[in-house]
Amino acid sequence: MMMSTVAGAVNSISLNYLHQHYGHNIINATKHGGCGSFNVKQLCNSNFKSKTKFNPSLIITTTVSTRTSSLRVSASSSSAAPGGQFSDQWVDVKTKQSGKKIAGIDQDELLDPKVLADADSCFCEFKGVHIHHKVYDAESKPNNSLQNQALTQLPQQIKKIGFPMILLHGFGASVFSWSRVMKPLGEVTGSKVLAFDRPAFGLTSRVFSFHHSSPDSKDKKPLNPYSMAFSVLATLYLIGFLAAEKAILVGHSAGSLVAVNTYLEAPERVAALILVAPAIFAPRVVQKVVERNRSERNESNDQIEKERSDLNPMNPLIKLLKMLSMFIKYIMRSIMQMAKGIADMINSLYKKALSAFLRSAFAVTLVRMVMDKFGLAAVRNAFYDSKKFTKHIADGYTKPLRAKGWDRALLEFTAAMLTDTDSDPKPPLAKRLHEISCPVLIVTGDTDRIVPSWNAERLSRAIPGSKLEVLKHCGHLPHEEKVEEFVSIVERFLQNAFGCSEGKSVQVVV
Repeated sequence: MMMSTVAGAVNSISLNYLHQHYGHNIINATKHGGCGSFNVKQLCNSNFKSKTKFNPSLIITTTVSTRTSSLRVSASSSSAAPGGQFSDQWVDVKTKQSGKKIAGIDQDELLDPKVLADADSCFCEFKGVHIHHKVYDAESKPNNSLQNQALTQLPQQIKKIGFPMILLHGFGASVFSWSRVMKPLGEVTGSKVLAFDRPAFGLTSRVFSFHHSSPDSKDKKPLNPYSMAFSVLATLYLIGFLAAEKAILVGHSAGSLVAVNTYLEAPERVAALILVAPAIFAPRVVQKVVERNRSERNESNDQIEKERSDLNPMNPLIKLLKMLSMFIKYIMRSIMQMAKGIADMINSLYKKALSAFLRSAFAVTLVRMVMDKFGLAAVRNAFYDSKKFTKHIADGYTKPLRAKGWDRALLEFTAAMLTDTDSDPKPPLAKRLHEISCPVLIVTGDTDRIVPSWNAERLSRAIPGSKLEVLKHCGHLPHEEKVEEFVSIVERFLQNAFGCSEGKSVQVVV
């Protein structure tokens, strides 16, 4: 409905035009010292006795300032059909403005990430990427909190863990997601806690020139800053940045992948792993046992056949069958290898085509639409209690969308996920989980709608000696939704792992 009320300089409207089409009634609506007002809806009212229908192409926009009010009217040359509906030319100003915005951020005013930084934000450069991070140093803070007072009453040997902690956010998140637990975790460890934004997220700089190799390294492929390898190397770099030999890695959701891969890359640099709602596909441990039993049975059958053939070495029929069996196995193996090669080629071509699409202008438009429609809804859905999703949280998650190049970087990150599996010669992560020997804590919410809790339970069975904690009435964000309970679980785990052992106190020194 057109409820706009026109006020201001009526002389700017062609009164001759209005009188010609709508008669003397429009004049009556403007008699108040030349500065009266009339409602546009009146133009459609039956009180205006005119043979000519209201021209919907007459677009009236009102601009109100703090000092004066002005009226701007523009009329198109197209005529209205008798009895016709409102024309498509009618411009809804609010709709036009919202089209520029992604999750409430005006995309015409994107800024350099450093301009958006907070007072406690820090930046360090690693391989050409300016990594945004925040650090809480418990050692440099005054001992004035109740928790610190309680800690001073404990024996000196178990008061502090001593290892620094690095926090790794999940997909679509940033340092902001750790804001409520950084200080409590710092007081638990008694050391530094560092949270950083991985490339493509938060306020870490967006880089797009890595595809072009430098002249002096033609044979060396440049490191993709959006790849898993870069995140692992950046994590190891930040451990050294804290002047530590080891650190406790805390990964949330997809950040758990970075934490585990960092351990597998350099286990001597990781003191413990804390995986929160881990987005790691857990293998079916029971299935492995079944496959092992099946393999043992096959080996047993082969041994029986071998013994039978040994008992009848001169039997020509057995030799013929054996040769025929070997020939069939050879043919089948060749066919399977050929099929696998064709499948790999098709898969590779598909991934290359998809990667090319993700770097297109259409994909940029598409990712903006998706983030605008579903971005905040996805974060709200991550909470068990949607009432805890406040405006402060919404602003914190959408702030990185004000950084230049956020859309292209997100697509580069997605493309890197496709190519990581092709370029990595190592076995899949699910087959390497048994290699983890450091203390591991897995925390999940019982009503996680994004990564179900049963996956965390299966993951705990795949990692030897890991401890599983399931938080009641909690979603995908235990460190945001259940802060006190989460910190308490982490503190208990770290004290058991590094604090006391068989009644003897152990002090960990970095």
